[in-house]
Amino acid sequence: MPSFRSLFACVLLCVTTPAMAGDVLVSAAASLTNAFKDLATQYDATHPGTHVLTTFGASDVVLRQIIEGAPADIFAAADEKAMDKAAAAHAIDPASRVNFVRNEVVLIVPARDPHHIQSLADLRKPGVQRIALGNPATVPVGRYTKSALEKAGLWTAVQPREILGQNVRQVLSYVERGEVDAGFVFATDAAIMKNKVKVVQVVPTPVPVVYPIALVQRPGRSSEAADFLHFVLSPAGQQVLQRYGFSQP
Repeated sequence: MPSFRSLFACVLLCVTTPAMAGDVLVSAAASLTNAFKDLATQYDATHPGTHVLTTFGASDVVLRQIIEGAPADIFAAADEKAMDKAAAAHAIDPASRVNFVRNEVVLIVPARDPHHIQSLADLRKPGVQRIALGNPATVPVGRYTKSALEKAGLWTAVQPREILGQNVRQVLSYVERGEVDAGFVFATDAAIMKNKVKVVQVVPTPVPVVYPIALVQRPGRSSEAADFLHFVLSPAGQQVLQRYGFSQP
């Protein structure tokens, strides 16, 4: 079994071809992977000559890449803190910023759960030794999880047994493979592995789980970027996002 502390690639899907005229470069939170791939495909089909290229990872990691010069036209984050950092770094056009979907944090366990975890309180069981969550320093789902556990009075019980993931999909993978006893992911991520993980509880968070999106502030930004952002916000785009479990903010 690989070390739990070994780092997976922070980017789940990289742009593998050079950007060309007409390309729109989207850098987004890992939990948006499936939905944004679908959005890109649908947009491309109705916009001949335009190709939406997507890159995914932990929101803070993706943002750092943008700040360090990685080309991007649109940034979509999984929490407002990441977008606040983007605004503070003058990496986005603040006038284009908008909250576009909402999600939930859920506690999940492997499909075969020997500990019979049925609630947050069961994380105190002596046999529960490995609990996966996103790194709160860089991963929005980790920040939401930490604040929720602090409010529930469980953070000090969970922290000594934490297995930190570098993005939400890594946490999901840990649970799906049975390498941890439980984990915290977004509801939309749990839904793509519903045959291999079980949702135990929706976890109340002190702040709503909302996702902001904005145009990146950079010379040479694609002239099509604003149009793709409008498509994401449109009824057709929102319908795609709802199909993957996201709700309106």
